Parts: sequence; structure tokens; C-alpha cells
Amino acid sequence: MNAGRAKLGFIGLGTMGAPLCGHLVQAGHQLFVHTRGRIPPAIAQGPATLCTTQRGVAERADIVFLMVPDTPDVEEVLFSERGVAAGLSPGKVVVDMSSISPVATRDFARRINELGCGYLDAPVSGGEVGARNATLSIMVGGQEGVFRRVLPLFQLMGKNISRVGGNGDGQTAKVCNQIIVALNIQAVAEALLFAARAGADPARVREALMGGFAASRVLEVHGERMINRTFAPGFRIALHRKDLNLALSSARQLGLALPNTTTAQELFDACVALGGSGWDHSALVRALEASSGFELGQGA
Repeated sequence: MNAGRAKLGFIGLGTMGAPLCGHLVQAGHQLFVHTRGRIPPAIAQGPATLCTTQRGVAERADIVFLMVPDTPDVEEVLFSERGVAAGLSPGKVVVDMSSISPVATRDFARRINELGCGYLDAPVSGGEVGARNATLSIMVGGQEGVFRRVLPLFQLMGKNISRVGGNGDGQTAKVCNQIIVALNIQAVAEALLFAARAGADPARVREALMGGFAASRVLEVHGERMINRTFAPGFRIALHRKDLNLALSSARQLGLALPNTTTAQELFDACVALGGSGWDHSALVRALEASSGFELGQGA
């Protein structure tokens, strides 16, 4: 893609979408946006135009980004009567940065390709902090040429940008990411709860483990959250639970057993039952505490 001011669309200006759109605005691109809520001031003050429909975004922009919650939301945004597909013309590109079903993604891509347009699935990892700081990991599925066209824009939003393969493979990589993160959160929660119940200081145990093979970003960041009881969301349990649903439903279609992923999902389910759908996903420890009748910080 040539340097300069591009005509870009962005649909979904929530926790993740707003800062990502903001980076594009700050880079000097012309933005056409659609949101169900209020346009954040940082975007409204820049070269951004509010469109009343998703179709209006697609008619005006050459590349349209989506960041919405789930698979049905993406399908509605793309293919409703006044959706993106209705406003596309050949040569335009749709970039879905949501985290959704790999199977559905392949179908969505096929339908957009039939209109003569490119399609990339580009889910992200790094949470709200990564979105604000433009340090996200972006896992991309789609044709190489389309990826190269959009890469300069991805570089405004993230640091670790990888084309994994064809359409759907970006979403598959994101599901893998969410499996690994969830199981790491579960492992850290169990270890720190064990340490506290055995009479050790979980903060000191965490520090000791950070110097060994058990060290991880989850132990570093979420272990500290568990100990300090700071569960304001960086990434909400409701969203991680949605992503594990994608993993487990896809596994059933593939004839795979994912027993530890199933257990992690049950713990997220327990958190939701405790009223914690909006907690940070590190609060998975609360489900273990509830079943054990013991909380970190109580002592032996």
C-alpha cells in the first residue's frame, strides 16, 4: 500500500476497536466509522466521518476493519441488508479483527471474495493495554498479496504481525492462543492457591518461580493480579469464555478431545455463576477459591 492518506473504514469502536481506530486516525488516514455507541472524543476530533450504516462505511472506504464481539455479530455486519457487503465494489478489502469461528470465517471470506474483494481474518492478542499501546500480536489469515497491502496499517496497531496461512488460519491461531492462556491462568491459580494453603507466602513463591522454568507472562502479570486482588478487566472472563466455546465447538467438529480446556471453561462458567462475567480472566482463581473455601491471602 502506498504511503499517504488512505480511505479506511472501521466498524466497532468498543474497548479494543476505539484505540485501534485511534491509531489509524493519528497516522493521518481518513476514517469512515460506524458504531452502536458514541464516537470516542479522540476519534471524533480527528479526520473521522460517522456513517449511519455499515454499507455507508464500505461505500466510502477502500479497506474496512471490523472489531465486534462474536461470530453472529460479524455475519450481521457483513451480510445484513445494509451491511458491508452491500456497499463493496471490486478491489476493496475487508479485515476482520474480531475473534470468531474459523469455520464461519472461511465461509465469510468466500462470500466476500465472490464480490471481487479481498478478505483477511486478523484477530489480536494483547488485550486493552496492547490496543492502547499499539503492541498487539496480530495473527492473519488470507492471501499474501492482500496481507502485504494491509501490512503498513497493521504496523500502526501491533508489533508482532504474522501471516499464518489462508483464510480461517488467523482465527485458528487465536483459538490456540486462548487455549494456552487459559490453561496457564489455571496453572498459576492452582499453584498460588496451593502455596498459600500450605502456609507459604504466595508473593514470594511467585518471585521464586519467575526465575525458573515456570516463568511466564501469565505468572508475571496475572499472578500479581491474583495476589493483589486486582480484577478490573484487561480481558473479561465473558470474552475468554466465548473464545473457549469456539475452541471446544471446533474440537467437537474435528473429533478432538480437549480435557484441560474443558476444565478451564468450567472454571470460567463458575466465575460467571458468581457474578464475574465482567471480571478480568485472571479472576479464574476465584472459582478455585470458592470450591476450596479458601482465598489467597488468608494464610494457612
